[in-house]
Amino acid sequence: MRFTWYEAKRKGNLKKHGLDFADAERLFAGPKVLFEDDRADYGEQRLISVGLLGALVVVVVHVEAPDRIRIISMSKADSDETDLYFQNAGYF
Repeated sequence: MRFTWYEAKRKGNLKKHGLDFADAERLFAGPKVLFEDDRADYGEQRLISVGLLGALVVVVVHVEAPDRIRIISMSKADSDETDLYFQNAGYF
């Protein structure tokens, strides 16, 4: 699977959250919790994946296509998202 993103969004995310979209592939390689992002009508189906990036629980908003995953945002999970991950990713 190929990962893509808009470079300006990547730089902004790195500055705001300290997380680089280029590292997202590691999250997708392991267990994750996946659900649809239905907070707004984005004109496309957006998904949210919660998973591990090293020891850090991270939330990635993305769009999936047959040949690629486009990363939209990536941030550290809050306490509710962290609980969701550990309750549903097969660890407990």
